[in-house]
This record gives sequence, C-alpha cells and structure tokens, in this order.
Amino acid sequence: MTADVLLAGIVLLGSCVQWLTGMGFALVAVPALILLLGPAQGVVLANCAAGAICVVGLAGGWRQVRPRAMVPLCAAAACTVPAGSWMTRRLPEPVLLLIMGGLVTVAVLLVMRGVRVPALRGTKGAVMAGAAGGFMNSAAGVGGPPVSLYAVNAGWPVREFVPNAMFYGVVVNVFSVAANGVPELSGVKWASVIAAMAVGGVIGSGLASRIPEERARLLVLLLALTGGITAVGKGMWGL
Repeated sequence: MTADVLLAGIVLLGSCVQWLTGMGFALVAVPALILLLGPAQGVVLANCAAGAICVVGLAGGWRQVRPRAMVPLCAAAACTVPAGSWMTRRLPEPVLLLIMGGLVTVAVLLVMRGVRVPALRGTKGAVMAGAAGGFMNSAAGVGGPPVSLYAVNAGWPVREFVPNAMFYGVVVNVFSVAANGVPELSGVKWASVIAAMAVGGVIGSGLASRIPEERARLLVLLLALTGGITAVGKGMWGL
C-alpha cells in the first residue's frame, strides 16, 4: 500500500510540473521511479507516462510544430533509442543507477546554466541533440535536456519550444516504449498512475497562471537535481 501511494505521488508531482512548465515530468519523476521500481521498470513507466502527457499537451499546439527542425531531431533519436535500451538491459542495477543519476544531474546542470554551444545549431545541431535525447530517453527516461539545449542555442522562444518539445516527446517515447516494452504493473497500480496523471494535470494547469514561469522552472530543476544526486548516491552505495 505504501509503495502504491508513493508511486501515485511521484506521478502526480511529475504530471503537475509538466503542465505547469511545459517540461519536467521525466526530470522530476525518473530519479524517484528508478529508486522505487528499479531502473528498468522506472524508465519504461516514465516513457509511457511522459508520452501520454505529450500527446494530450500537443492537441492544442500542434500547429506551432516546426517540421523542418523536428525531422532531423526525431530521425536521429530513432537511431539511438536501441543503443540506450540495450545498455539498460545489460548493466547491473547499481551501475545503471549511477549512470542514470549522473545523466540527470549533468543534464540539469547544463540546462540551468543555459550552455551555449555553436555546434548545437542548424541541422547538424538538431541531429546531435536528437541522437543524445533518444539514447538518454531509452536508457534513463530523460530525453528532454538535449532538446532544451538545442532550443536555447537556436533562439526559440518558450511559446514555440513547448509544442515542439511535446511533439518530440511523443515520437521519442513511442520509440522508447517499442524498444523497452511496457512496465509490469498490476491493474491497481495502473489505475493509480492514470488517476495521478489526471489530477496532476488539473493541479498544474490551475497553478500555471499563478506561479511565475521562471520560479516554477527553477523548482523543477532543483527537484530533478536532488533526485539525480540521490540516484548517484544509491548506485555508488550498491557497487
């Protein structure tokens, strides 16, 4: 019962911040999910939930998607998803926790600093970001930071980044679920996850107009950073 409540709480929080800021479900939820369910099950649940949220979120903004930028991003991600999935199946759990926590931590720090990288521009930058995002999404459930860095370097405003990030999220999570499979959860757990996603969406949408975007984004990144460091610590402890 305690594990079910924790699972629902993690999904609710992730869903809430996703609707609040347009990003953040995986960053917030993945470190906690892999600690609760293990690396493999935590990642595939994050893939399923994040993909579903992106589908719903894209419904109102699909006209703002940039096909010319999305094609190389998504094509590159499709090529690297199998490599991330292969790594997840082969490595011991402590090593996976260490790698996943490290990826989340580094990704968050890069996004917080708004790193400017000349190579992350144009078609070449889209391919690099998409490839990194596809690998990270299937391996660690966190594929958004490379796309965020690409958007920063491409000069995308937030109103254009969100629908394009949602589109990328749909595509990369479909490929990731196809490669990793679906999580092995009981009917009760699935029901609690779906309910938590719905409640989190309502709360996040309601708070979106009340909390400044920059403050909400900082909160998401700090939560993700805490989770990433915790996963690294647990991985090191288990070695």
